[in-house]
Amino acid sequence: MVSNRVLMGLAVVLAVSFPVAAAEPVTASAGKAAPLPFNTIEGVPGAPITPMAYLANPGPAGTRVGMPTVSWTGLILGSKSMSTLAVNETFFRRIEVGYAYSYFWLGSLPNDVRKMGLPDIRDQVELHNLNLRGLVIEEDSYGMPLPAVTLGVHFKHNSGIRQIDRALMGTLGMFGYERASGFDFTLTATKTFPELVLGKPLIVTAGLRNSEAAQIGYLGFGDNRHTTFEGSLGVMPLEKLLLAYEYRQKKNPYHKIPGLIGREDDWHALSASYIMSDRVTITGVLGWFGNIANSNADPGAGLQVKYEF
Repeated sequence: MVSNRVLMGLAVVLAVSFPVAAAEPVTASAGKAAPLPFNTIEGVPGAPITPMAYLANPGPAGTRVGMPTVSWTGLILGSKSMSTLAVNETFFRRIEVGYAYSYFWLGSLPNDVRKMGLPDIRDQVELHNLNLRGLVIEEDSYGMPLPAVTLGVHFKHNSGIRQIDRALMGTLGMFGYERASGFDFTLTATKTFPELVLGKPLIVTAGLRNSEAAQIGYLGFGDNRHTTFEGSLGVMPLEKLLLAYEYRQKKNPYHKIPGLIGREDDWHALSASYIMSDRVTITGVLGWFGNIANSNADPGAGLQVKYEF
């Protein structure tokens, strides 16, 4: 496991390092950088479930304050669903700040709780994501074919899970739940190969995440941190179309609660993104999320709309 002190130290470094230029993997015909990458369900630039190292709308060289980006993402996850509204801003083409509000509907979980003779619980939780990321290595810098590398600190607060645990008289705490808030730390590397796939661009991303979140925070946070792998492959067969595959490893901060909380499964997703203009993109996603709390979420499907100012 990666040391938490090391990760916190890296976070401090990214926040105070001297700015350098951000990567621009693909450019639009009009001169403005194409609106890539898109956003994750946690509000960080990337594909739908995993981040990329490229920052949000950094602007041309010399820009001190980039223009903001906003996105809305909705997913159907079996009996459950989620909706996320996110905004991001990049400073000095190097430091990115973002906020995402996510509404998660618990679907059949409250009914299953009731069937077990337990008190009624609320049918939704809200997850607030505060994201800070910094570009520590510029793509192709130092005259070498290097990937862009970004470090991130992500504070998450679940407004709802504490009330659920109180309604259940502290039952969640018996199985690993500790708190309503927690930090994720991410290390992400992305490299674009402009003509690798039949003369078309290929975007390769790999990263590590250190987290104590249960189901990315929708079920709260435990007291055991885990470091997991996540990554994606994206290809642009057409100038305005990006096809991507993603993988996100998951760990279990909680013990199983038979009939209510099962083991977390690794996530997989396929997405197709259409670049409507140099400001607007629309993304459709089909995902395999496995077990989420008390039910299976396969397959999950959703849509994202993103706008760059």
